[in-house]
Amino acid sequence: MQTKTCTQCSQKFKITDDDLIFYKKISPTFDSRTFKIPAPTLCPKCREIQRLAWRNEQSLYKRKCDKTGRNIISMFSTDKTDYKIYETEEWWRDDWDAIEFATEFDPQRSFFEQFNELVHRVPRNSLMNTNTVNCKFSNYIAETKDCYMCFTTYYNSEKMIYSKDVHYSKNSVDCLFVDHIENCYECLTTSASYGCKYSIRLNNCRDCCFSIDLVGCSDCLLCSNLNRKQYYIKNKKYTKEEYKKKLKEYNFGSHATIEELQKEFQTMRDNSFVKYSNQIQCENCQGDDLLECKNARMIFAGTRVEDSKYSVRSVDVKNCLDVMGGSVEWCYFGNNLGYGSNIIFSSNNLYCGFNIYCDNCYHSKNCFGCVGLRNKQYCVLNWQYTKEEYEKKVVEIIERMIEDKEWGEYFPMSVTPFGYNETMGLLYYPQTKEEVVARGGKWQDNDYSLKHDESFYVPKDNISSYQDESERKELLSGILKCEKTGKPFKIVPQELAFYLEQNIPVPRRHYDVRFDDRFHRRNRFVLYDRKCMCVESGHDHNGRCKNEFETTYAPDRPEKVYCEKCYQKEVV
Repeated sequence: MQTKTCTQCSQKFKITDDDLIFYKKISPTFDSRTFKIPAPTLCPKCREIQRLAWRNEQSLYKRKCDKTGRNIISMFSTDKTDYKIYETEEWWRDDWDAIEFATEFDPQRSFFEQFNELVHRVPRNSLMNTNTVNCKFSNYIAETKDCYMCFTTYYNSEKMIYSKDVHYSKNSVDCLFVDHIENCYECLTTSASYGCKYSIRLNNCRDCCFSIDLVGCSDCLLCSNLNRKQYYIKNKKYTKEEYKKKLKEYNFGSHATIEELQKEFQTMRDNSFVKYSNQIQCENCQGDDLLECKNARMIFAGTRVEDSKYSVRSVDVKNCLDVMGGSVEWCYFGNNLGYGSNIIFSSNNLYCGFNIYCDNCYHSKNCFGCVGLRNKQYCVLNWQYTKEEYEKKVVEIIERMIEDKEWGEYFPMSVTPFGYNETMGLLYYPQTKEEVVARGGKWQDNDYSLKHDESFYVPKDNISSYQDESERKELLSGILKCEKTGKPFKIVPQELAFYLEQNIPVPRRHYDVRFDDRFHRRNRFVLYDRKCMCVESGHDHNGRCKNEFETTYAPDRPEKVYCEKCYQKEVV
């Protein structure tokens, strides 16, 4: 066990013996020499900030393709003229090769300096959008169909709108951290559910609304902490006939009605009891929002994560540290790694193996310091070598990196193409421009948002008004004004069709604002030491329960936080 002081924020953090064993196992060998991966100099939070600074998911712009001159949608703003940006379809064509931009390593100069130059030279994909059909307005998306304005959406998802962190889901709108859902709206951290709306932490549920922490439930309204229940309103049991009759008292298609229900839902949440950690079918785990994980430590929003640590939003990850990605193993310090193994200090590597300090590479292996490669191996700074030449060159570079104290560090924030306020970093770890610049990072000062100086369309209170074709046309051709920020936005046809089908009123807030509202309903990825707050009798304790735990519920939160044992006894 080591205790270190973060060189960025000066906070103390621990390096466990298991961490040290992991660093030793993944330390690469070249030309018969093993180069030890040193223990990190940054704390877990600062390491994640470095990774997130490379991850622009939701800031999209109109600009021209540097290959064809066509207007495209891109995650790179128009002022980034020092980068070459290709439209996704053009980037994947065989009429160009990133090898063309190769450079030989100069031993008299820093590796990161030369890597930064390569990042600027090699054409970049306008969007992280692969193997999709009709998903051109989405980013960090793959294997999907008919999705609009969706981000980090994967695994055969279809007809999703304004949603993020989606797996295996269909025909839903405004959802976050969901998998295997269908016909859902405004659901957060929900899995294996159908027809649910305005709800949080549902598992295997159907037709539940304004509810939280339900498992195996159906036909529930304004309920919390129920297990395998049906026909409940405000945690009170009804017969099927009584339930259906009671539902008719609520006009769910009315914006005014939904506003009142949202207030009631918030009050219910504030006065509810919660389990210290949302873990389903997990073993020996530390973190929150975990599904089918084992030996996962400091993992948040993870699914089937095993023997791994320090990760956010990962799926099918094994034996990894400091990784954000899916279907990978034995990886370290990486952003958006997928379907690969033994990738370290890299960003956007898919179907790769044994890559080190690589960015935006696909189906490549045994590469060092490369950018934009496809189907390559034994390359350094995009220069092709034989296996023997490759290993000797890598030895030369690592020796120089050790001398410059670069070996073992992630890409400096000065190398990322994005301003920190364009990336997920600002959402997870808010920083001021001054703080970011002090870290060596960048900031986007230009405002490229849509402007509208003419009259705005005011939507009708009830969605039933749009059964009329003329009303639909007026809505779809109009510009709405966000009631919170004043930002203009539009309703798209497929979105309106969903609202009509599901009896949901037209939203009054810009989709970015709706996302922020959802995101901030979930807990931060921070653990606090707390004690169980249960004082109920019959829970195998006298007075207040003495169990202690780590939880994402901050001490100033209004909910009563229970340990696993007390929570299970209290659930209906």
